[in-house]
Amino acid sequence: MKKSVLACLFATAMLSLSAHAADKIRMGVVVKVGGNAWFNAMEAGIKSEAAKRGIDAWQVGPTSADPALQVRAIEDLIAQKVDVIGVVPNDARVLEPVLKRAHDAGIKVIVHESPDQKYADWDFEMVDATQHGINHMVALAQCMKEKGDYAVYVGSLTVPLHQKWADAAINYQKEHYPNMHLVGDKFGVGESLDDSIRTTNDLMSKDANLRGILAIGSQGPIGAGRAVLNRGKTDDICVFGPFSPGQGASLVKAGAIKGGFIWNPMVAGEVFVRIAEKLEKGEKITDGMTIEGMGKVKVDEATRTILGNETESLDKANLPKLVKMGL
Repeated sequence: MKKSVLACLFATAMLSLSAHAADKIRMGVVVKVGGNAWFNAMEAGIKSEAAKRGIDAWQVGPTSADPALQVRAIEDLIAQKVDVIGVVPNDARVLEPVLKRAHDAGIKVIVHESPDQKYADWDFEMVDATQHGINHMVALAQCMKEKGDYAVYVGSLTVPLHQKWADAAINYQKEHYPNMHLVGDKFGVGESLDDSIRTTNDLMSKDANLRGILAIGSQGPIGAGRAVLNRGKTDDICVFGPFSPGQGASLVKAGAIKGGFIWNPMVAGEVFVRIAEKLEKGEKITDGMTIEGMGKVKVDEATRTILGNETESLDKANLPKLVKMGL
């Protein structure tokens, strides 16, 4: 009789644990590329926040910044029947069909750095895209003394957010700094260290009047800075852009990168998890609400965009603090 009671209690406990596990939110976040400092920090944020909230969340980092690899990763998450898929897209349009499949399967989709992304429940931006671009241009122009040629790198010509940052910067230059001149068009090399180095070397060889590079993309400022340092041009060419503090600290110290502005990628990883939990709990995201890590947000219901306003300066004074944080 006792054995029967114990068996029933054990079975009940196991059923309870099984139900609890089934109720646990499961989320996979597909980033642009795995293994670099920026997305390593984002992964740390995802893991720490997920553990804190009792959510099963993980990051998937493709071996290269190839949209086709992101499609495969998302297809795998759909097959796993996760509750939420997060994405930092390499190519917004290429991802549309697979995100639609996720949407049709009842999976919620959160994107980051991809305004106007089709088939996403929400896109969140840690800072307003236009202002972010303008902030970089103002800093670049001051360094260049508002004259000379400059080039613009983006992570890819198919990343919408990078286009918005770059276009905002370029438009601001045309309106406020008439003695500065954009070299060619935007170069889609900012997610590749080798391509950024190669492009910078080519530009320095061809244009004696090159005075600045606005490099957007996780590897753009690093590659441009290395090329400028190797050519002994740190006093002649100003490199600005967002980069991982730990990766760029030595280049800033050497004067090869003059600065830039970022949000904390670790916090962006945390925000992925926080928004996922809100969606799964049916909580509304409204204009003026506060989301931890983003501050008081602007919410555009029409475009399904959440805008924060939290950035850090990547200058010599502020950089050591960010490096200490492990960024």
